Amino acid sequence: MAKGTTVRMWHRTVFILILLIAVGFGAVVFSLVKLQLIEGPGLQELAMEQQLKDTTLTAKRGTIYDCNMKELARSATVWDVVLEPAFITDKDRGTIAEGLSKILGMSKSDIIERSKKKTYYDKLKGKVESDVKDKILKFKSDHNITNGIRLVENYKRYYPYGQFASTVLGFTGTDSQGLAGVEAQYNSALTGTSGRLVTAKNAVGTNMNFQYEQEVPAKDGNSLVLTIDEVVQHYVEKYLAEGAVNNKVKNRGCAIVMNVKTGAILGMAVKGDFDPNNPFVISDSSKKSEIDKISDKAQKSAATQQALQEQWRNKCISDTYYPGSVFKMVTGSAAMEEGLVKENTMFNCPGYLEIGGSKIHEWHAGGFGQLSFENGICKSSNIVFVQVGKMLGAQLFYKYFDAFGFADKTGIDMPGESRSLYRTADQMRPVDLACAAFGQSNKITPIQMITACCAVANGGYLVQPHAVSEILDSSGNIVKTASTAPKRQVISGDTSKRMCKILQKDATSGTAKSGYIAGYRVAGKTGTSEKTELEAKGQTGEYIASYCGFAPADDPQIAMLVFYDEPHGPNGYYGSPVAGPTFLGAMTQILPYLGIEPKYSSEELGKLDGKAPDVVGKTVADAKNAISKAGFSAKVYGSGSKIISQIPEPGKNIPKNGTVVLFTDMKSSSQTVAVPDLTNLSLSEANEKAADAGVNISIEGAALTSSSAVSSSQDVAAGTKVQPGTVVTVVFSEKNQVA
Repeated sequence: MAKGTTVRMWHRTVFILILLIAVGFGAVVFSLVKLQLIEGPGLQELAMEQQLKDTTLTAKRGTIYDCNMKELARSATVWDVVLEPAFITDKDRGTIAEGLSKILGMSKSDIIERSKKKTYYDKLKGKVESDVKDKILKFKSDHNITNGIRLVENYKRYYPYGQFASTVLGFTGTDSQGLAGVEAQYNSALTGTSGRLVTAKNAVGTNMNFQYEQEVPAKDGNSLVLTIDEVVQHYVEKYLAEGAVNNKVKNRGCAIVMNVKTGAILGMAVKGDFDPNNPFVISDSSKKSEIDKISDKAQKSAATQQALQEQWRNKCISDTYYPGSVFKMVTGSAAMEEGLVKENTMFNCPGYLEIGGSKIHEWHAGGFGQLSFENGICKSSNIVFVQVGKMLGAQLFYKYFDAFGFADKTGIDMPGESRSLYRTADQMRPVDLACAAFGQSNKITPIQMITACCAVANGGYLVQPHAVSEILDSSGNIVKTASTAPKRQVISGDTSKRMCKILQKDATSGTAKSGYIAGYRVAGKTGTSEKTELEAKGQTGEYIASYCGFAPADDPQIAMLVFYDEPHGPNGYYGSPVAGPTFLGAMTQILPYLGIEPKYSSEELGKLDGKAPDVVGKTVADAKNAISKAGFSAKVYGSGSKIISQIPEPGKNIPKNGTVVLFTDMKSSSQTVAVPDLTNLSLSEANEKAADAGVNISIEGAALTSSSAVSSSQDVAAGTKVQPGTVVTVVFSEKNQVA
């Protein structure tokens, strides 16, 4: 009995044990199947994520060059300061926090807290310069710190010329992404491809016993070669900025210089603009001062954002405007192409015409009477062009409006280009057509206007404006080249030549005389347009002054458009005295720089400046004799017997009949005179005032071809102390010219 009971209990125990073993092994097998076959791929992925650290290697952004391979934007090496908490011991924690807080200007307590994290990679500060990197390396060396602090190479964008070509170049954000200009337009080409560094780590982020590291190198971005010429851009910005200040321009100014045959943009500027190295700083100090006075945070933030958006906006391509009389070169070319007018076609020009119940007035009170088509352009008669517009009719006018590129964007390779605002042929009322014919109905962009001007000049071909000529890979190989093929022919070569001659006459003796440059056969047209859209806001009396021209008129090469929005200076708001001098100043420098040779007429040769002879070291008598033979007069200062210095210096330009001032001792050579105010004077008045003050004047602009011109600006400010005999350049304009 007992034995049988014992056997049964033993059997029962064995059975239970076997059952438990079977259940246990079954659970294990089930778990293994689940882990291996069902959850295996996911768990492997999680393990890889825990064990492998994947670090992004930043690609170097491509360089932006001007057309002569001068660097306008480049990426320089900087460093990210990375904390590696998993490597930091309690012994080094306080030392590291203390040192980095001083070098990086961060909170010591914050660094201590971050150093306790169970992580391998914690970026403390990004894109520090070499001086900071060197301090960190020295700190690590001085305190024998081998782990816990890492310097990771990165890149930062630099613009070596500062506030230069900023609206063309644009800028990048903190993530090195292009946010404006060609930086944004070509962002994908410039950016390159990031690399990867994959390293094996354990659960707390420290190195495993075995070594595993794989690097996929970053691929640097492509570089851009712009059509912009740094020298041309310099002159454009210099004279545009001067004009904006002299004419107290409220709403900025812009200028474009373009190759008339290829569409290449040689210069494009907006004032005021910004420094791309600090794009989020308001560059206009007066505007910044006004914003700083705002106490309400929301209003201040809104005002700041508006100011930043305004300074980033490229007025050359993003703003629309009424072109005014500059547009007459387009209307006139269309009428000539259709055979509706010739140079000598006569028009009657009364003081006004009534069109569709509205009176359109001539800018010149009482009108011009009988006027040829050619003189209608040179006198910029609105009434003549009202009649020319009527001759074309709405259908033909719109046909050429479209053909010259005004109905579409130009497609320039820059972001933010606006569409023009216009009426189609079916939408035009008679009064709309009349106003559109002289540029006061349809709103276009400056880039559209200069592109159309190029078509007028180059034989009738509409070119493609572009700012980038080539894309280069990181080895300097050409990846892509911009096409310079014209889009279409708009007018014939004959019409183009005839219009060039008319516009040359306008720049020589018409309303565009303020842009005349001796020897360069300038062709030009001025524009003054009223901002009538402001009337709905209760604002009146705001204008846009512009000048659009090209040279040489007999073989056009370079075109330039100057545009000032809301001028309020002493020269008024007309295109001739406001925008003409900027065109004149910039093109006087640009044309010879580009190798365009002057061809002087006999009349121009008689008015050209001469060169001051070298008389330093001569006796007073010999010096006077040499100066007299050169056609100048001499004025001697001091009691010495020989000339120790002279003004103007030897070889410098001096006006015809000018005075060379001679100094015979050290005391006399330190003498100064004050430059007088030489503006708002006739040529004879300016000459007399300059002579009384003891300075010479060199004249530019309308005074070379007109007896009624008035001085509008001078290159040395009134009141400046200079040596006697100093040459002051004075620009003359037709004060009362409207167009």
